[in-house]
Amino acid sequence: MFEGRKLLIATKHKKENVIAKHFSKELGILCHVKKDYDTDVFGTFTGEKERVLSPVDTVRNKCLLAMEKYGYDLGLANEGSFGPHPALYFIAADEEFMIFIDKKLNLEITVKKLSTNTNFSGRTIKNEEDLMNYIDAIHFPSHGIILRKSIKSNVEIVKDIKTIKNLKNHFNRFIDKYGEVHIETDMRAMNNPTRMKVIEETTIKLIEAIKSKCPKCITPGFMPIKYIPGLPCVLCGLPTKSIKIEVLGCKKCGYEFENIFPNNKKIEDPQYCDYCNP
Repeated sequence: MFEGRKLLIATKHKKENVIAKHFSKELGILCHVKKDYDTDVFGTFTGEKERVLSPVDTVRNKCLLAMEKYGYDLGLANEGSFGPHPALYFIAADEEFMIFIDKKLNLEITVKKLSTNTNFSGRTIKNEEDLMNYIDAIHFPSHGIILRKSIKSNVEIVKDIKTIKNLKNHFNRFIDKYGEVHIETDMRAMNNPTRMKVIEETTIKLIEAIKSKCPKCITPGFMPIKYIPGLPCVLCGLPTKSIKIEVLGCKKCGYEFENIFPNNKKIEDPQYCDYCNP
């Protein structure tokens, strides 16, 4: 179905480094990247350009615009969001969305990957001791960092800091000028190996979704469309919020299938029970 076709990966941050090899190996697709495609028009992590749409709408528009601009009927794009985990509020999370669009087959497949494997953070500091403690915690210099005047200011931002010499030069300049500096992790994929790994995991999840075909009409993308909670607590037997049923669905013909106990669990630990552990 996809063998030998050309796929446009809409990125300017080298995401093709972890995406292309999997699509080539698993689906026989020829992957292309256009270096002049500016994905920053959809928003930047540092806030110079605000992202005005939801991550899902952003990733879809990013992909469609690239396909139209360069004349491809097969496209892929990725969009990441960072912040507190939706359930584990005190832990940072990386939420990656990835879309695969095939205009030839009138097909759109989108997957989401939520991961706590991220170094996303920021801190305002005033001395070199705090600076060194921070960069050690976020795995600098393998992971890039960004300096700015303050957390809410876009007046002066320095990106692509990847060496200790460059870091100290800019840090001292900011301290002399402002008395403090806001330092934050660079979440652009090419400067953040941890995020790049999550993007690769999202890629694998997307390929699995593409390979999963509807039992009725053989359309790719037969994947979960909703989850039904109710896994019983092993201690009290009452239903918990943990997933009991995974509903798989086809966007083309509407066929649905209920997969019971999708995580190979028939009971849940009491720590996840609202009655036993309110």
